[in-house]
Amino acid sequence: MKPKNCLIFGASGQIGRNLIRGLTQKNLKVTAVTRNLHQKGYILKTQANPGYLDIVETNIFDLNKIDELIKKADVCVNLVGILFEKGANTFTNIHEKFPYIISSLCKKHKLNKFIHLSALGIENAKDSKYAMSKLNGEMAVQKNFKESIILKPSIIYSVDDNFTTMIMGLLNMLPIFPLYYGGKTKFMPLHCVDMCNLIIHLIEKDNPDKIIECIGPEELTFKQIIEKLLKLMEKKRFFVPMPLFLANIMATFFQILPNPLITRDQIKLLFYHNIPSGKYKTNIEIGKNFNRNFDKEVEKYCYMWKETGEYAKKIK
Repeated sequence: MKPKNCLIFGASGQIGRNLIRGLTQKNLKVTAVTRNLHQKGYILKTQANPGYLDIVETNIFDLNKIDELIKKADVCVNLVGILFEKGANTFTNIHEKFPYIISSLCKKHKLNKFIHLSALGIENAKDSKYAMSKLNGEMAVQKNFKESIILKPSIIYSVDDNFTTMIMGLLNMLPIFPLYYGGKTKFMPLHCVDMCNLIIHLIEKDNPDKIIECIGPEELTFKQIIEKLLKLMEKKRFFVPMPLFLANIMATFFQILPNPLITRDQIKLLFYHNIPSGKYKTNIEIGKNFNRNFDKEVEKYCYMWKETGEYAKKIK
């Protein structure tokens, strides 16, 4: 049965905005939850077909409001996540307690589906607070609501991401670039639009698999990703292997910043590959094989970090 109302938590992030666009293009009603209507509302409104989007402002721990929203929904999607802790936004609160709350309410109100976004490559990262909080969140969701689907994506990239854009910004400024663990950590980057198409497919179709690992078509090491970005930017940089003790010292200082470039916990996480575990099916195995090429997609927005900008032409 076609869902009448899709409720999205974490709607203002890169995945949320693209998901709103895709769902409303299919004439599905979306309720988008945001913490700050004045800051995010005008951005969200531009993503949707007119008449198909409601934007609600609430704190994710306002239980009465969340209960009311879930009661009216057919499908709930949780995209809320953080990469570093700040104030009350701790890994425990965001990745464990919140999924526990909404999965419990989904069960209470008998929703058709609950789709929860987790992360790939976290099973072995027992020394990472981020990874353990994500795993605990997965277990809470599975225990509370049998109709839940857990998605475990590798790196999600697009013009709106915090990965390729941040790295290209750093490469543009720094003459040298540090490599953690020799740059050997493996990733399978997935484009944001493909990630959203997978979510839409799972909303519209029944699927027996309750945990899906989400990957793009290419397996790349961190060093290979940096090399590709440099080639697209038409720049050259020196790579410097970063000793672990020095990386941790730098991360300790970065953590003081409002938006740290890297944290000690992220350095721990970088030790582990971000590729399928083999324990669960991937999107490819359920028939959703996405072929967007990393180089071609990043080329569409990398001009911002080239020497002469968008309209540059090589003079021979």
